[in-house]
Amino acid sequence: MSIVYSMPGHLIRRLQQISASVFADQMREHGFDLTSPQFAALTVLDKHPGVDQATLAGLIAHDRPTIGGVVDRLAKKGLVKRKSNPADGRAKLVHLTPHGVDVLARVLPIVLEMQVTILPGLTADERTEFTRLASIVAKAGNDLSRAPLLPVARKCAAKTATD
Repeated sequence: MSIVYSMPGHLIRRLQQISASVFADQMREHGFDLTSPQFAALTVLDKHPGVDQATLAGLIAHDRPTIGGVVDRLAKKGLVKRKSNPADGRAKLVHLTPHGVDVLARVLPIVLEMQVTILPGLTADERTEFTRLASIVAKAGNDLSRAPLLPVARKCAAKTATD
């Protein structure tokens, strides 16, 4: 057996493949056209309505060009709408539409249920421990990412200062 099969980087990539595959299959099976980054954006916009795209990118750890495409696709599906930011005409504030709120409410239980499927072979306690350890690693390595997760308080405080 190759040494690569026991390397964390390879295993993380494989787990991402599994997670993305399960997510896509479950969305398709339940009749939704939604990607994991789109779902993440909807969940953040539900809790932080009216953030700009740059803030949204930081709140879900995506780069700015990627989030632009995510928001474009969500807008085409009628799930979000953009409004001009009165404080900065170049920035667009993003809000869930009523349809977006409805879709999120219907998709959330499906996504929560699929978390078990994403980690096959683990007991409930092991899934909890895996998630705890993965959270520690993600937080400790956040600054190593090309698209770090930015703290909610810092990003949303900046947004509210411009409202």
